[in-house]
Amino acid sequence: MRITTKGQVTIPMEIREKMGFLPDTEVEFVMNGKNVCLKKIERQSRRSRSLIARLRGKGTVRMTTDEIMTLTRG
Repeated sequence: MRITTKGQVTIPMEIREKMGFLPDTEVEFVMNGKNVCLKKIERQSRRSRSLIARLRGKGTVRMTTDEIMTLTRG
């Protein structure tokens, strides 16, 4: 595998699939001595954070998790 003049490398498909590296996945490089590790960054997207913030405190029905699960499972 070679690094291009733009500093790019291609991650083999089997590694991308196994690690869940989908398009737009954010990653970081971690240096450990002479080795470099590629690490997936687990973050919520800005859209997800915004949606959660807008919905927080909007629920009006007081139900337990068990009651909600009973409703959703019929």
